[in-house]
Amino acid sequence: MGLAPIAFFVYNRPLHAKKTIESLLRNNLADKSYLYIFSDAPKNDNVIKGVKEVRDYIKTISGFKNIEIIEREKNLGLADSVISGVTYVINKYGKVIVVEDDLTFLNSYLRFMNDALEFYKDKKKIFSITGYNFPENLMKIPKDYNHDIYFCPRCSSWGWGTWEDRWNKADWGFKDSEKFLKDKKLQKLYSYSGDDKVEMLIAQIEGKIDSWATRWEYTHFKNDAYSVYPVKSLLNNIGFDGTGVNSGYDKKYFYTNGLEDFKYDVKFLEEIKLDKGIMKEFRKIFKKDKLHNLKQVIKIIFYGKWRKKR
Repeated sequence: MGLAPIAFFVYNRPLHAKKTIESLLRNNLADKSYLYIFSDAPKNDNVIKGVKEVRDYIKTISGFKNIEIIEREKNLGLADSVISGVTYVINKYGKVIVVEDDLTFLNSYLRFMNDALEFYKDKKKIFSITGYNFPENLMKIPKDYNHDIYFCPRCSSWGWGTWEDRWNKADWGFKDSEKFLKDKKLQKLYSYSGDDKVEMLIAQIEGKIDSWATRWEYTHFKNDAYSVYPVKSLLNNIGFDGTGVNSGYDKKYFYTNGLEDFKYDVKFLEEIKLDKGIMKEFRKIFKKDKLHNLKQVIKIIFYGKWRKKR
């Protein structure tokens, strides 16, 4: 099995980027993996220093099988940076693992991602894999659920991966926008895995946000596809400390305390179907009556905080 290359997106946070790389290097597949680093150019003078420090740091990285650095000459913003970067890598290798500069990983993360990408590569109902799962304060796994992974129609933008044939189905220009805006039944179906999803997609259509993840999420829906989640999270987000585009949010909602490495023995499921108990718990996270507490976190986790172009 050829390992999936890693696409790593950085901007102006050298300390976060360093922690992300250090955690990846703890994985025993790191030295066998290709790493592509995409460094976006500064949007304004305020971030020039941070971008330079990041670019100085990424030139010192070693420990991977091969490293290619792509430094953008003009600021693309997160959405265009991810779309173009993932497309560049995935067209070369047919699959990719996507990492941003605010994640830290357990030492089994790369193995899980590569195993899952291999196991589900011919199962066309699966459009993506993620190494993240919500902590117990948000989502409790039912006691009678005895599997290592579960399926969900909602994808994650944290530590995820996909294949070329699925990625190429994305309509980044969203030609279906007029139909979606008029079709209330379609909107109701789309909101099955989150009461916030319709609002987010309409904001994208109207140009109020610029999110690759919103459009990637709709690609899953349009193709009746699922994402694979681990029951035990293999990563955490360390970016909610006021240093980046996303800042000033309480990490208690999504951060898994005491996340520790474990003996890897993950078993994947052949039969692809939603589990009612899992989905009941998952949907509780995004119920309207909870959105007043989780609204910002929801935006961050899946859609990048309704990000302005950085």
